[in-house]
Amino acid sequence: MKTVVLALMVLVVVSQGTNVSYEDVLKHLNLTKTKELYSMIRPVKDYREPTRVYLEMLLLAVLDVREMDQTFVSFIQIYMKWEHPHICWDPDQFDGLYKMRVPADLLWKPDVTIEEMLEKDNSVPNPFITIQWNGYVTQTRELMVVSSCKMNIYKFPFDTQSCTLSLSSMAYPVEELRFEFYKDSEMVTEMTRQRIQSDWQFMNMTVQYRPQLSQKQSVIYTITMKRNQGVFITNFLVPIMFLYCLDLASFLMSDSGGEKVSFKVTVLLAVTVMQLLLNEMLPSSSDVVPLIAVYCIGMFGLMMINLLETILVMYLIEKDSASELLSMAKEEQRGELMEESKSLEKLLDALSEAVKALSLLLSRKEERKRRKEERKPGYWTRVARKLDIIFFFVYVTVSAVFLVVIFSKWTKEDE
Repeated sequence: MKTVVLALMVLVVVSQGTNVSYEDVLKHLNLTKTKELYSMIRPVKDYREPTRVYLEMLLLAVLDVREMDQTFVSFIQIYMKWEHPHICWDPDQFDGLYKMRVPADLLWKPDVTIEEMLEKDNSVPNPFITIQWNGYVTQTRELMVVSSCKMNIYKFPFDTQSCTLSLSSMAYPVEELRFEFYKDSEMVTEMTRQRIQSDWQFMNMTVQYRPQLSQKQSVIYTITMKRNQGVFITNFLVPIMFLYCLDLASFLMSDSGGEKVSFKVTVLLAVTVMQLLLNEMLPSSSDVVPLIAVYCIGMFGLMMINLLETILVMYLIEKDSASELLSMAKEEQRGELMEESKSLEKLLDALSEAVKALSLLLSRKEERKRRKEERKPGYWTRVARKLDIIFFFVYVTVSAVFLVVIFSKWTKEDE
């Protein structure tokens, strides 16, 4: 009978030992809100020992890249792990409980900040942190970062940008707080490529320590990405090429009248509108002139020179027209003199027949000469036509060389 009672008592004790709650662990650790020492000071047994914080940052999305403001908007995840020597327990005493989540305000946390951040993050922070039986504490933060980024827009829109996010502590020097990153650049790049969502083509992300030129230590993540240039090609580069083709087609138009000049002026104004749109996309504080601006200005200059050549050709043709009008006026005066001579001839009956025959012969000769001169272009007209042909070949050659040089610089890989 006593044996049965003892067995029942052991069974009850064992059954009671299996009912472990999180409160039991918190009571064992004496971890409550009144225990402010855990949250106020850096958790070390010896103040001369630094606290090592293991960092890992993942880029989840590239939200925006603002060339005008030189800012980079990203959505990132920061994982941190550090040791708290006063938060330990034996999992065997608590039915194999190895970790649990507690409010973040109960424990000390490293003040990890991003040096390039321009705006305060308004996202809701994670209210919990995870503690483990061996004293390690982990925290995960997801935040939207608006950071400064010096952009190189020389090859826009075929450019590759590199933006940095530097994680450091503002309160603790390197003697008290040291950062170590979990994974190398290759592993971080692969993990980011699997998760990232962006209109940009993600290339790689590197991680390294900043040289300790001061008492502050930083872990620098460099994000390299390439712009998806399809939108800019279809909406900007191709329309300018179409306008250039229209400018070439204007060589087939007649030089008489003002239709050719009006057409070229319209094309030139369309290129000016494209330049105004480009001015809104690119920053005004850039140290170098972007290739796309050189491309736009170069096409504008070629079309303007073509317009000036057309005006010169029309001026030379008009100069010949003025000469023809002057010769026609002389012929009219000659005709009036002939009529006066005819009236005098009528008074001279004896010489009338001879004078009529002579005047008829002269008029036929003048008519043949005038018709021959009408069929043959004037001197300035011939000069204008030769100039137009020479300019066409020079214009096409210079344009082709200019476009080849521009696009070769655009597509050339950075060294």
